[in-house]
Amino acid sequence: MVDARVHDYWLRFLSTREDGANLQSRGYVAESFGDSPEMASELATLIVAGVKTATCSSVWEWDNAANPMPRDGLLTVVLDGAGTPRCIIETVRVETATFEAVGAEFAHAEGEGDRSLGYWRRVHWDYFSRVLPKLGHEPSFTMPVVCEHFRVLYR
Repeated sequence: MVDARVHDYWLRFLSTREDGANLQSRGYVAESFGDSPEMASELATLIVAGVKTATCSSVWEWDNAANPMPRDGLLTVVLDGAGTPRCIIETVRVETATFEAVGAEFAHAEGEGDRSLGYWRRVHWDYFSRVLPKLGHEPSFTMPVVCEHFRVLYR
């Protein structure tokens, strides 16, 4: 069942667009980023501010997710930690790599902390160490990750 707040937000977005009918036919997913309400709100704020233009997840997380793996053109209603819609993003590029192959440019696009590769590796390793064991996996430098680039369409 779709949350009424999310559906209303989606309809307001469509009403602002000349291509609203086309976008409506594409549909959307609604989700928060991170693994806690606090993290979801923090990351949503970075996205709304235009600082965060990319995100990374484990391929293994998508094996267990209700939503499909990101793909070019995917529309997402980004939720904060309270489940409130904060913006709508469109995925513009998706790449799969190993954890160790993710570079400084992607880390910067993630927009978190000091935006360095060292910071990115540290916080993502911590995140994967919390999330993956619950899915029956352990993080490794060669684990497959999904690197998603997006743009904000509506705030």
